[in-house]
Amino acid sequence: MASHPLEIYVKGTKVWLTDDKEGWVSGELVTKEVNGEKVKLTFKTERGKEVDVNTTTTDGNLPPLRNPPMLEAVDDLTSLSYLNEPAVLHTIRTRYYQRTIYTYSGIVLIATNPFQPVSLYSQDIIQAYSGKKPGELEPHVFAIAEDAYRCMIRDQKNQTIVVSGESGAGKTQSAKYIMRYFASVDDKERPVRKKVASSGSGMSEVEEQILATNPIMESFGNAKTTRNDNSSRFGKYLEIQFDNATNIIGAKIRTYLLERSRLVYQPEAERNYHIFYQLCAGAPPSEKKNLDLGDYSQFHYLRQGGQGVIQGVNDKEEFGLTQKALSIVGITIETQWQIFKLCAALLHIGNINITAVRDKSMVSESDTALITATRLLGINRSEFAKWIVKKQISTRNEKIVTDLNAQQATVVRDSVAKYIYANLFDWLVNVVNESLSGEEVAKNLSTFIGVLDIYGFEHFKKNSFEQFCINYANEKLQQQFNQHVFKLEQEDYVREQINWTFIEFSDNQPCIDMIEGKIGILSLLDEDSRMPGGSDAVWCTKLYQNFNTPQYKKYFQKPRFSNSAFTVSHYAHDVTYDVEGFLEKNRDTVPDEHLNLLKNTEFDFLEDVLTKGSAVLAPAAKPADGKRSSVISKKPTLGTIFKASLISLMETINSTNVHYIRCIKPNEAKVAWEFEPQMVLSQLRACGVLETIRISCAGYPSRLTFDELVQRYYMLVHSDNWIFESRKLCSLILDSSIKEQDKYQIGITKIFFRAGMVAFLEKLRQDRLNECVTLMQKNMLRHMHQKRYQALKSAIVKTQALCRKRLAIKERERLRREKGAITIQKNWRAQKQRQRYLCTKSVILKLQTVGRGVLARRTYETLRREAAAIKIQKVYRGCVARRQYKDTLKHIIFIQSCLRRRMARSELKKLKIEARSASHYKEVSYRLENKVIELTQSLEQKIKENKTLEARNSNLESQVRAWTDKNEKLELEFKTLKRETEMATVSLSGFKTLQEENQTIEARYRTSLEKIKAQDTQIENLTNELNKKDDEVAKLRTTVSKYKGTEDPATVLALKQEIAALREQLTKLKTSGRGMSPPPPQQRLENGFLTAANTSLKPPSTKRRGRRHSSAESWGPNEIAKQKPKTSLDLATAEAKKGGLRPVSVSYMQPVPKLRSGGRIHLPGTEEPEEEIMKMLEDEDSLDDEVINGLITSLKIPLPSLQNPPHKKEILFPARLISLLAQQMWKFGFIKESERLFANVMKTIQSHVMDTQGEDAILPGAYWLSNVHELLSFAASAENDMLAGVNPAADAHGRVFEWHDYERLVSIVKHDLESLEYNIYHTWMKELKKRLYKMVIPAVVESQSLPGFITTEGRLFTKFIGGQTSPAFSMDDLLNFLNKVWKAMKSYYVEMTVIQQVVTELLKLIDVTSAHGNEYNMTRIEEWCKSHEMPEGTLQLEHLMQATKLLQLKKASLGDIEIIYDVCWILTPTQIQKLISHYFVADYENPISPEILKAVASRVVANDKNDILLLDTTPLEDSGPFEVPAPRQAVVPENYMPAWLNLPHVKRISALAIR
Repeated sequence: MASHPLEIYVKGTKVWLTDDKEGWVSGELVTKEVNGEKVKLTFKTERGKEVDVNTTTTDGNLPPLRNPPMLEAVDDLTSLSYLNEPAVLHTIRTRYYQRTIYTYSGIVLIATNPFQPVSLYSQDIIQAYSGKKPGELEPHVFAIAEDAYRCMIRDQKNQTIVVSGESGAGKTQSAKYIMRYFASVDDKERPVRKKVASSGSGMSEVEEQILATNPIMESFGNAKTTRNDNSSRFGKYLEIQFDNATNIIGAKIRTYLLERSRLVYQPEAERNYHIFYQLCAGAPPSEKKNLDLGDYSQFHYLRQGGQGVIQGVNDKEEFGLTQKALSIVGITIETQWQIFKLCAALLHIGNINITAVRDKSMVSESDTALITATRLLGINRSEFAKWIVKKQISTRNEKIVTDLNAQQATVVRDSVAKYIYANLFDWLVNVVNESLSGEEVAKNLSTFIGVLDIYGFEHFKKNSFEQFCINYANEKLQQQFNQHVFKLEQEDYVREQINWTFIEFSDNQPCIDMIEGKIGILSLLDEDSRMPGGSDAVWCTKLYQNFNTPQYKKYFQKPRFSNSAFTVSHYAHDVTYDVEGFLEKNRDTVPDEHLNLLKNTEFDFLEDVLTKGSAVLAPAAKPADGKRSSVISKKPTLGTIFKASLISLMETINSTNVHYIRCIKPNEAKVAWEFEPQMVLSQLRACGVLETIRISCAGYPSRLTFDELVQRYYMLVHSDNWIFESRKLCSLILDSSIKEQDKYQIGITKIFFRAGMVAFLEKLRQDRLNECVTLMQKNMLRHMHQKRYQALKSAIVKTQALCRKRLAIKERERLRREKGAITIQKNWRAQKQRQRYLCTKSVILKLQTVGRGVLARRTYETLRREAAAIKIQKVYRGCVARRQYKDTLKHIIFIQSCLRRRMARSELKKLKIEARSASHYKEVSYRLENKVIELTQSLEQKIKENKTLEARNSNLESQVRAWTDKNEKLELEFKTLKRETEMATVSLSGFKTLQEENQTIEARYRTSLEKIKAQDTQIENLTNELNKKDDEVAKLRTTVSKYKGTEDPATVLALKQEIAALREQLTKLKTSGRGMSPPPPQQRLENGFLTAANTSLKPPSTKRRGRRHSSAESWGPNEIAKQKPKTSLDLATAEAKKGGLRPVSVSYMQPVPKLRSGGRIHLPGTEEPEEEIMKMLEDEDSLDDEVINGLITSLKIPLPSLQNPPHKKEILFPARLISLLAQQMWKFGFIKESERLFANVMKTIQSHVMDTQGEDAILPGAYWLSNVHELLSFAASAENDMLAGVNPAADAHGRVFEWHDYERLVSIVKHDLESLEYNIYHTWMKELKKRLYKMVIPAVVESQSLPGFITTEGRLFTKFIGGQTSPAFSMDDLLNFLNKVWKAMKSYYVEMTVIQQVVTELLKLIDVTSAHGNEYNMTRIEEWCKSHEMPEGTLQLEHLMQATKLLQLKKASLGDIEIIYDVCWILTPTQIQKLISHYFVADYENPISPEILKAVASRVVANDKNDILLLDTTPLEDSGPFEVPAPRQAVVPENYMPAWLNLPHVKRISALAIR
């Protein structure tokens, strides 16, 4: 550390130099000359001008140092290393040119008026600041409001926000935005707080009333001045009241020092209060006629300033807004027009013409203005005119009436108008308070937040009583501000436990005592105001006598060239006040005659206004001194009233936690985005910002945490000393860098630095980095030259090799040509010899061929002739032989035919003779009759035998029942005896007796079993006999059919009747046998098959057969019989035919057959399939339990996989099984039951999906989204069938239902499923977006690392220090999240349109949430979109990608800015300006010049609706419109269910339905 300040000033050091126009300009040290104690410093300004500064080594008068570029535009002025006036001014100016109007200065928010609407106050920004601490977001008036709100909740203490500044600085607007924030914000941390909205605005009625007070107070208390078009001419303290639940329940307004004189006089280019111009412009014609109103120029009180219209303001529309606001706060229309009537009367009072007659004055009683004014006020005209021009003086014995001159009469007239308007204003405030803060509000009041909108320090060419009161109030507020800042500063030192000494600050208490003391300026003013002979000159003389002394020399001065003025040295500036009019303004009295006249008015509203106005003034005028209470309370002066109200205000402020907003007016002409440095400097001094900085500089203004110091300055010590304990490393850095120990203090959590120390450390850091860069450059240059030499050497070697290569190539080419020529010659000669040889060979071969051909043709001709001769001979001989054979055969056949014809004729003659005889027919008929008689006798015998068997069967059944009853009784006795035996309550002899009885019973039981077995045998025998008889009957039927047609019709009919009777008897015989023996006791269930004792059974074949009606079918492991055995005989028959195997269910779900009463065995599953399905559907509770718990709640969702994707049936089986159940319910008429089933299913699915959160919601959401769409597809298919007239119960025999009930059910189910799919989509997207929202900023913005490179801010120590080491999420985490969502949707067969919609919404959230990212992250997202069949997804990221490009482009010149606007065409000017202004300049970059920032800001056009700052952000709950995909194609129901699901009813129904 430099031991002397001059050592800091080295060549290149940047400082601030004074300038008459700009205040301060930047300069750079060029030369430094030291001659003994004399030092000459030469600086060069930014404009190229050289400035010499002469100083000495002992003199500390040196130019202020400029901060490093890193600190040029910080959010908080206290973060500046060099805290000086030019640094503060430059920071505010730089931020203002960046269109950033808010800046922190410790606990103070500096708000610079832009004189143009800015898009910083939308509802989205209000919600963005909700729940945020100061410093988390940019400086903003909403941040101060939020801090006050949080302090109120946390500490349960009242808060105050002090908004101050000179006229035109934007105090009123800031106060309005604070009120709007409290009325509009939704508390994120306290979701219990719910607003009962009274209108579409979303605000409660109380909140709307609070906001409505703004237009009311502005209309009656604001006016146009030369500095501000909407200047507040009064001070206002608004208490926003909260209950215990922090809900706004009311408000209360306190006003201070209304500028009464503005009513009767306005300077040039200024206006009266807005309400008068609004009334003249907006009143209806009928009311104007009644009130005798016209244009504003007709009234003296309105035309004095010369300007009655404000540019851009429509007084008529404003009048409507004022009326609306009055109605909102509860003032009726009738009362409103009484207010306007009173305002009109005041205007007419100003038009009363006072005529001067020598030393007297006169008012004509026929004056139109007088007549109208008295009519509206309801007072006596002549009396009012009389006491305007006359004055009555009361003595002990008499009353003296004197005349007033015209000037005095005018003062009286104006005082009456001011008195009435002041009381009207106080009445209006009182009515508003009664409306907003009644008794009910007072009962529930817990805490409040006060907003003080008060005038700032004023200093004009001519300053009067109003400026004196305003500056007096600012003195009190500045004293409280200094004490508050000092207190916070000392508390921070105590909390960090550092050594500190008392910090002195300028205490303005002596100045305040001089004003409000017992013998102060106000006391002397009140004293002279009450004296009849008091005057301004006498009072000024008393001031000189009392305060122009050495004691008050520092605060009071007498001007050199004036005896009617005095100067007060305020904290901000010396102000000279002209005493003219002080006493009159302080008295502000109305003659008693006028007071009595007004009190006796016939206008009830005026009487009420005066009564309540006096009541408001009474408590404020109550004196503190009891001795003079009677005098003061009689006629309180304006100064006394203001002093009392100011003391009350300070008590209120001191009892609350205070927050400060200082409004700055950047230029006098009210031009947007123009900055006048000298004017801003004077306001910074006046508002106490520089005093705050001075207090901070007196201590340790700069503060860094251990981690921050290590991260930025670790390179100041050698790497051997690098340790990973932040506190020790900080000590090493500071010991090696700063030699003077009093320049810093180490606290518990942070290090405190004196002013300039952080900049010194920055310089050391820059120097060290320059050294490192120089070293790196040196080695890099060496490496580059070495590489260049090696490249040159390599090039030479390669050139030599290339030349040698070319010579060798030429030699090779010569040798190749020579060898080629030899080869050509050799081949050419060989070719010639070969052609000669081939030619000779060809001639010889042709000669040989011709000779051999001639010989061959001769031989062929000989052989052909011989073969032809042989063939002719063969054909001839064959023809002769065939002709001889045919002749012989023909003769033989003729002889045989003749013989056979002769024999047939003889046989025919014999048959004709036999047919003519009748005996043959009789013989055949006789044989047939005998056969019928035999059949009849046989049937009668069979009937007798059947009757006998039936009787025997009945006896056997009765015996079986008897034995069964006995068996049950024996079992019951056995169980009873067994229980008694187990009780062990009998003696040994009794036990033996019981044991014998038990043995006897067991013997009887065995006997009964044997008898039952015997009876079973008999039943089997009888069954066999019945079967035999059936066979015989069948044979008889065959016999009868043979003779059918040979009998006469009567006989055939009789036989048919007998056969029918026999069939009936046989049927009765079959159905008469109902007895069934109980199963053997050894019967059990083994391996899922029913087995009998001593019988080895094999599982029946699972092969399905066609339906047969003649016998029972085989039973498969998971099937039931298609035909139910009707009787025990049928079962016995089937068992006999199958070799002892009974047709039972082999499903593991079927229970063991039970023995019912009556001896019948019930076999589950032996019903018809339709009957069994209906029975299961009737069991609603079991079915619902399996569907709800088994298929939805407890279902294990299969994991998604793209390598081995699950089959569609493995994903959609819940929906398909539910659809199958619904189909069966509709088939058998269970309409209401199906409606109940669907309702339970949809309710359970929705609650199940909504219960999952975070990443756990990814799989259930996608899975059930796909299954619900499958259900919807089923419902759509059913609807199509219904419209086509297809009856679902056409082929079933179920319940009867109404068709319209079915139609209603299908339409309701389809609509509810569409709603369910919509709800699931939006619930799922809400959870996905919540999770993604947390990942976007850390992954896209904060994660700046490339593969193999780390570029996080800490670089070396980030993973060792205690702070956050790395972003919470990386880009890999974000892409893994997108992959997981994509995989789930693809694996679960979600429609592609839904997949695209989901991915688009997620990418849109990434684009809106992240302001920028690096190119690598953007490339990874783009690659992800392309690899997942979503190339159009990158369109959703255009804002993000262009913002990333903007940060990478150069910003050094105006040409670079033009390139940025061309490349980033999709970004709005406001967005580009915001990104550039927040661009963090790296160490190796030059800071962006103010000219460039100003040029960027100039492109922002005010009130451009297309020029937005924030993208259209939608809440996380809103995922846009969801388009339900088209229904899927209907599929054939499948009986698929995972093996691990145990749903017996569902499985059984599905098996039966599929069959």
